Amino acid sequence: MFKTTARTLTALCALISPAVAPAVATAQSFDQVVQAEVLPGWRNADGTHTAGLRITLNPGWKTYWRAPGDAGIPPRISWQGSHNARDIAVSWPTPDVFYENGMRSIGYSEELILPVKIDPKKSDKPVRLKAVLDIGVCRDICVPQRLHLDGELAAPGTRDARIVASIVDQPLSADEAGVYKVTCTLAPTNGGVKLQAKIKMPRAGGAEVAVIETANPEIWVAEGTTTRSGDTLIAETEMVHVSDASFLINRSDLRFTVLSDGDAVDIHGCTG
Repeated sequence: MFKTTARTLTALCALISPAVAPAVATAQSFDQVVQAEVLPGWRNADGTHTAGLRITLNPGWKTYWRAPGDAGIPPRISWQGSHNARDIAVSWPTPDVFYENGMRSIGYSEELILPVKIDPKKSDKPVRLKAVLDIGVCRDICVPQRLHLDGELAAPGTRDARIVASIVDQPLSADEAGVYKVTCTLAPTNGGVKLQAKIKMPRAGGAEVAVIETANPEIWVAEGTTTRSGDTLIAETEMVHVSDASFLINRSDLRFTVLSDGDAVDIHGCTG
């Protein structure tokens, strides 16, 4: 196992304990609420390597999905310093929806394992995986954290049931979920764009939540609403540029994730 400790990104902990450097104060003030480690994983027949990033939180704490909602903190991952890695891709397991004080957030409680697929430059050599995770963790308060991870991924390695379970816990594709038509209507607003998406699909479960993402990180997507009319799920939101600049929306770049009762459906693109 390759373990690391958490560090805050802000001076919050310095205010709590001014005599201690922020990185040390984080662990003391928040009782090390989050830790992370690299799960080394195994080399696949095609030469790629499957590993995992395991994030554990103290009871009652949660962290966030790639699209965290208005009440969440978006995660960021840097792979700088990794060696023998041509490409690194992360898969996000199905998240939970949390409601608190009238706000919605999307994420994970107590443990998150992110499957990581690495394409080595030399498939017969070990991979050195380095990662810096900037994430938010919340309970009664929210605290930004920076996690440093470092591990060597040797071949052939060993299949890890924890990583396998997280790979299995992925959203269904549109075809698997029976989605047969997705249309979008765009209309200008004062400084932004209003989007209405109509997704024709069987009911996913109980309360359905549709999360909308764009390919442009500079476009902020509001929480929006999700309703259903027969076989059609209707998602509405507003989008604005974070710098108040003008922007265009490419319908094929939109991504819709429908969450319901621990299940999810991943839908890419829509038509006019």
